[in-house]
Amino acid sequence: MSTPVVHFSRRYHFSASHRLHVDALSPDQNRDTFGKCNNPFGHGHNYVVQVTLSGPVDAATGMVTNLADLDSFAQRKMLDLFDHANLNTLDLFRDQVSTTENLCVEVWRMFCEYPHAILRRVHIEETGNNSFDYYGDGAPISHLD
Repeated sequence: MSTPVVHFSRRYHFSASHRLHVDALSPDQNRDTFGKCNNPFGHGHNYVVQVTLSGPVDAATGMVTNLADLDSFAQRKMLDLFDHANLNTLDLFRDQVSTTENLCVEVWRMFCEYPHAILRRVHIEETGNNSFDYYGDGAPISHLD
C-alpha cells in the first residue's frame, strides 16, 4: 500500500504597516492609483497568512510535518521580520511596492526553504474583503479554489 500524501494548512498572524507609493509617479498619479493606501503616514493591517504544505504521512508520527518545526521556521523567517514592522523599510520592498500581492510572493520565497514538506500555496488575508493566493511561479490558474 502506498503512503498517502496529505495537504496541511497552518495560519499565522502579524500586524504591519505600509504605504503604497511609486516614486516614479506624480503625487496625483499615486493618489489615483492607490487611493487612501497612499496616505503619506501609511496605514496598517492585521494580516493572516495561511501556508499549505504537502507531503507523505509519516508512518511513525502520523503527520505531514512536525508543527513545532514549522512554527519555529515561521517565527524565524516571517514573523520576526514582519510583525509590527513598516514593510516599506524592509530590504524586501526596497525595489518593489509593498502590496499584499508582492508580500504573498515574498512569503512564498521564505516558505520554499522549509525542508520538511512541499509548499503548495500561500494565502494572505489583508482585510475582511481582500485576500490573495500564490501557488508559485508558473502555477496554472486551474489551481485556484
